Amino acid sequence: MQRRQFTRLSLFLFGLGLADCSKNQVESTKGFTINRSNSLRIWWSQGYYPEETDALKEIIAKWTQKSGIKVELSLLSEKDTLKELNNAIAAGNPPDIFYSIEADTQIIPRLAWNNQLADVSEVVEPIEKLYTGSVLQNVSYLNNVAKKRSYYAVPIMQYSVYIHCWQDLLAAIGKTPDAIPKDWQGFWQFWHFAQQQLRRQGQQSIYGIGLPMSQASDTFDIFENFLEAYNVKLINPNGRLLLDNPQVRQGITAALGKYTNFYKNGTVPPEAVDWGNTDNNIAFLSRTTLMTANPSLSIPGSQRQDQAIYTKQLATVPWPNKPKVEPMKPIASIGQVILLERSDKKQVAKDFLSYLVQPQNLETYIHGSQGRFVPVVPKLLADRFWNDGTDPHISVALKQLQQTTRLPYQVFTPIYAEVQSQNVWGKAIRTIVVDGLSVVQASNQAIAQIKQIFADWK
Repeated sequence: MQRRQFTRLSLFLFGLGLADCSKNQVESTKGFTINRSNSLRIWWSQGYYPEETDALKEIIAKWTQKSGIKVELSLLSEKDTLKELNNAIAAGNPPDIFYSIEADTQIIPRLAWNNQLADVSEVVEPIEKLYTGSVLQNVSYLNNVAKKRSYYAVPIMQYSVYIHCWQDLLAAIGKTPDAIPKDWQGFWQFWHFAQQQLRRQGQQSIYGIGLPMSQASDTFDIFENFLEAYNVKLINPNGRLLLDNPQVRQGITAALGKYTNFYKNGTVPPEAVDWGNTDNNIAFLSRTTLMTANPSLSIPGSQRQDQAIYTKQLATVPWPNKPKVEPMKPIASIGQVILLERSDKKQVAKDFLSYLVQPQNLETYIHGSQGRFVPVVPKLLADRFWNDGTDPHISVALKQLQQTTRLPYQVFTPIYAEVQSQNVWGKAIRTIVVDGLSVVQASNQAIAQIKQIFADWK
């Protein structure tokens, strides 16, 4: 690996949250003095890049200057954010405002259901017209105490699961990204054959596919797309489970079989069974794998400073069509900021959130993320950063998100967030490839576990 590439990879690893939790207090004396006990406490997941964190601090500093209110900002390692929040809630001392990229899939629906989040309609409703309907649906949650849906989170950006590959490694076997088949079976076979050809050339340590086979949340996110590919509808819009439908069960078995077969046929690194959320990124950037799938554009974003790698060596490619030849329907995830119901500074916090979601501030934050995320406000896409069409990664991401997308199941029912929190699919995948369980047995176990989670929900 070239030294320049290694240095950028090292910075990327640091940003992935391997650093300890850090705190940054942004203070101002303008207007009036507020003591520490009255400062606004914000917990935010550590940005992958320094520019991302700097953008957040810039927004906070400007709001502090405007409001005269001190902010205590705690930057948390992404792998610890949800655990830290749960511990703080249990101890009765949560922050006022919280953000984590994993919160929408695992914790926000449950907190809203339990009346532990403040209603932020007065932040979202004045700017509803700036968002698309699907974005607003993603932040409308059921509250079991209030017995209604309302806005319990503020949308700030969006992303999906993208597929990346190495153009220069494909070139070594006489292929280009344009040669990758668009059909489901051909697409996945392509990487297996590419691995064989590269190994014949002496690259014995390379693997064609870099998908996690572990209990990491990335496994869950990626496998959800396999379920979608096989037209598996687990839950209807009313939140009712559809697992007794024979076609649904068959689809689950087919998706699990396809996904785990990559490992069984030696196309996935053996260590993928123990990968955490960052390990498939690391394996790919180290060129141990030819392709990988990853939530957000963090992989190309980490290489943006080296244009040779970013534009000539690294490629982002569309998902293939479904097995029945239909276009793939991507699952769009929405980054969401929440205000805890226990906060005694709700109005101050809402003022900050209203400031944060002003388009120019969202633009500042998203630009700082190096294109890792895409704006949720369509008018921001008019910026040259997004629409010049020459960026090989952003152009694919935008096209993917502008297709008809499927809403995440936790939008229909908060119970599915618990299914994700327990990582039912990651466990099923690991039992097949590590414990030797048959695909049918693992499917039945996963279905039974999901049914039990729904039965136990209160």
